[in-house]
Amino acid sequence: MNTMIKTDNVYYEYRFQNSDEPGVQAVNDVSMTIEKGQFVAVLGRNGSGKSTMSRLLNGLLLPQEGTVIVNGISTNNEELIWEVRKTLGLVLQNPDNQIVATTVEEDVAFGPENLGVNPKDIRRKVDEALTVVGMHEYSKHSPHQLSGGQKQRIAIAGILAMEPECIVLDEATSMLDPKGRTEVVEVLKRLNQDKGITIVLITHHMEEAVEADKVYIMEKGSIILHGSPEQIFEEVDLLRQAGLDVPQVTALAYELKQDGYPINKLPLTVKEAVDTMQNLIKGKAPHGSRGGLNKVPEVLYSEGLVEESEAKTDPSEAIITIKGLNHIYMQGSTFEHKALKDIDLTINKGEVLGIIGQTGSGKSTLVQHFNGILKPTSGTLEVAGLKTEGKHLKELRQKVGLIFQYPEHQLFEETVYKDIIFGLNKLQLNEDEIKERVFHVIDLLGISPKLLEKSPFELSGGQKRRVAIAGVLVMKPEVLVLDEPTAGLDPQGSLDVFRILSNLNKTEGTTIIIISHNMEEIASYCDRVAVMNKGRLVACDRTKKIFSKHEELKEYSLDVPKITKLFIELESLGHNLPAGVLTVNEAKSQVYRLMNGYSGGGY
Repeated sequence: MNTMIKTDNVYYEYRFQNSDEPGVQAVNDVSMTIEKGQFVAVLGRNGSGKSTMSRLLNGLLLPQEGTVIVNGISTNNEELIWEVRKTLGLVLQNPDNQIVATTVEEDVAFGPENLGVNPKDIRRKVDEALTVVGMHEYSKHSPHQLSGGQKQRIAIAGILAMEPECIVLDEATSMLDPKGRTEVVEVLKRLNQDKGITIVLITHHMEEAVEADKVYIMEKGSIILHGSPEQIFEEVDLLRQAGLDVPQVTALAYELKQDGYPINKLPLTVKEAVDTMQNLIKGKAPHGSRGGLNKVPEVLYSEGLVEESEAKTDPSEAIITIKGLNHIYMQGSTFEHKALKDIDLTINKGEVLGIIGQTGSGKSTLVQHFNGILKPTSGTLEVAGLKTEGKHLKELRQKVGLIFQYPEHQLFEETVYKDIIFGLNKLQLNEDEIKERVFHVIDLLGISPKLLEKSPFELSGGQKRRVAIAGVLVMKPEVLVLDEPTAGLDPQGSLDVFRILSNLNKTEGTTIIIISHNMEEIASYCDRVAVMNKGRLVACDRTKKIFSKHEELKEYSLDVPKITKLFIELESLGHNLPAGVLTVNEAKSQVYRLMNGYSGGGY
């Protein structure tokens, strides 16, 4: 038997208990076959049915129609469901839903213990799994002390320690830094190639899907496309219509091909893109010989692109000033941890600042000082002249709005409307002003008024994120801080969030501070970037300057956008192209200049 997973015409809908309302269809007529030893990626928009499908695969949910067979066993067979779950390990999207123990090593040992593994073997499996995900030094820590990305590594280690024959990962790399994401994918590839473990990776990162043997695309609960990565990523228009995208280097080649340049096969990796671009450059025609192609088009800057806003802010007008900031968790205890070390940082009014750093570098700890959630162990912090303590705290929290890593944690009321106005009720405003603020904000964010009377817990991930942002924006903050605002969102959802943020910044003058592990987003939308490493601020400068230091960023477990990496490679090969290209539009402009005889750049 070579088949690991086989589904036939699977249907599942979420039904409301004690209600006459129709159910919500999540999976519809899904049939797929995954062979033993395959590496499969599943892509799709938020709400397309991917997470529901992952739970159907290991019997957390049972199909209402159709069958799910795992290694020859039906998930409907109650007597053998334990065998299904031993065979197929599931890593959930939110690690807090999967972590159950009081220390890291106990949590990783939980699965093997329940499988009856010999205690000596459990010790070995736990150590190996923690080493694989780079968390061995945290084995004695409590999981609640860890960052979101570190928790995600622990959840992955817990499944690895059980050594299942198949691992399904539901957006399990969404909170990891670039190095961590690369390491996890490399681990999965090694497990797949060396041990023959079947991998099913549900992801929104197109570069991860490129590594798969086979890719499935889901939309509205159904599979609309499947094939090899090469076949799938040739369908650029279809993917974009489905709310997805392609790797940056693929997008560049596609744009050039659409404009008539001779590209037969779209590259999927930087290495392939280097070969494609070299072949294109070698065969370039003299200036003017391509008819319509000799005209260098205007650069089509995307919304919020950094070059548009070079002179947007006045560096002399600071809104947040930080001097000598230190923060120590559990000071004086065995687990004392110095999370922030001598931070000096000035944030200018009206700018978009990105904060990057590897998992556990202190990013979230830093921004939680901005509205007084955390207090400095030492040092000072001022926001618009207000101290983050004492009598100024209430006023400060009206000036600084904070959106956490998991926005659903900020939603708790019966309806969307009640959730949005929760903060406003504390300001003793009249009903007319409250309604005016609410409808202004939902219009800004594209939230339908029809959703206001719904429960926030009925919403999709993207809708929850907008409602969480709305609940902060109605307070009219001068500063909006977002911790991983697009983690777990599909490409179209991420683009929507950044359009909203760019609009807020430009029309309302809101200062935006964004923590993100997505280097492409930071490069496209931020004026400046602050780099954190092991609790220290190691760099803060214009976005282009930060991403020009690619070797230094590697030392901090960070990376540059894939399109930047492509142009670094091309420049190193002697081509007259600038290394500091940050976006596909910039890249396209530079290729036009080179191909049509213009001197490179101006960047």
